[in-house]
Amino acid sequence: STWGEYKIKNISFKMSNVPQVNSLVKYGTPVLVSTSNKKPKDGKKDNKGIQNLKDIISTTHTEDILNSILPPREHTMDKQQLWIQSVLSTPATKADVIALQEELDKRLQQRQARETGICPIREELYAQCFDELIRQITINCAERGLLLVRVRDEIRMTISSYQTLYESSIAFGMRKALQAEQKKAEMQKSIKDLENECDLLQREVEQLEQKIEETERNEREEQEREEKKHKEEVDFLKRTNQRYKEELELSLIHI
Repeated sequence: STWGEYKIKNISFKMSNVPQVNSLVKYGTPVLVSTSNKKPKDGKKDNKGIQNLKDIISTTHTEDILNSILPPREHTMDKQQLWIQSVLSTPATKADVIALQEELDKRLQQRQARETGICPIREELYAQCFDELIRQITINCAERGLLLVRVRDEIRMTISSYQTLYESSIAFGMRKALQAEQKKAEMQKSIKDLENECDLLQREVEQLEQKIEETERNEREEQEREEKKHKEEVDFLKRTNQRYKEELELSLIHI
């Protein structure tokens, strides 16, 4: 009917306005599950939309596992319409895997991801690629997919532990650098104080040496004056003695 065609066209138009997921993981068509954003009075989330989704899509065991591994994405439009977008549950082919590899290489190049070292962009894209591989494998073998999820979570936990260790080591290094800088400033101040003290002592030594030289010079001059005076006295006594001797001899001759 005309009304039915109008409803289908209206829903298709609204679905086209739902933000598309920019991810390597393949998601299905968005489904409208609620037309009101009111929450229950108890503050809990309204699961009516999810129930409507289950009424529309017949869930299987594999789909339940996929939704638990890769939870559906929610989009709210006009603050009233809630759209749910789940991952695809269709099996992947060899061509899909090749396309995934090509898309991964394309996005790595487009987003200019670094080939080596730490790169958040490369890490994000490879995580999406791994999730897409888990989705493809889970569809064919749920047990294998769940095991891969355990491996993925263990890898993420290990990387998170390394990140925590790296951050703590950076903080430890910063603390040590600050302590070393503070100790360096203290040592430089101590060195400067010691240098000033050495300069002061050196000036005192120079003053004492100058005083010693002056004292020695004064002693030498005093000694020279004493020697000169003593010599003059000795010469005077010798001359006097000689004069007395001559006078005595002269007196003896006249007797």
